[in-house]
Amino acid sequence: MTLKRCHWVDENDPLMVQYHDTEWGQPEHRDQMLFELLSLETYQAGLSWRTVLHKRQAFRKAFANYDLEQVAQYDEVQVALLMKDATIIRHRLKLQATINNAQTILALQKAGKSFDRWLWSFVNQQPIDHQVMNYENVPATNELAITVSKAMKKVGFKFVGPVTVYSFLQSSGLINDHEITCPCHKS
Repeated sequence: MTLKRCHWVDENDPLMVQYHDTEWGQPEHRDQMLFELLSLETYQAGLSWRTVLHKRQAFRKAFANYDLEQVAQYDEVQVALLMKDATIIRHRLKLQATINNAQTILALQKAGKSFDRWLWSFVNQQPIDHQVMNYENVPATNELAITVSKAMKKVGFKFVGPVTVYSFLQSSGLINDHEITCPCHKS
């Protein structure tokens, strides 16, 4: 069997190849990185992943490298400035959701729960391997994403519908949807 990357990867896009090979689907446990991945998935809603990925560095600059404490302090003045920044996706609700979600993660931490432990509790701290044969057959969402989406909304997260959450679970490694022929697939 010939090993090849997942079909969604554009082999002509070095940034996409690097993201796929070094991040996507790798179990992530750092709250700050989980926050960044969640934010990227919220920006993607209605857009292509390529667009979001190519604006990632600009988003890191705009959101203080996703420093939770700093982003949680952003107010409407910062949102107004972000809305003028042509290097990022200027969608007011998504930008406000990023700030809100930083505040929500900090609230979880204040309550004695890391975002990491809270999130990974939905999969008993172990990634779920879907043994994907063909990425075209991967659903846009599933029961786990619906459950996590509802729980996230209940604790205060915004812009976390089931499709966004499914993508987030994939990107942060809670769900392994690498095709089994992909060299990044680890069972």
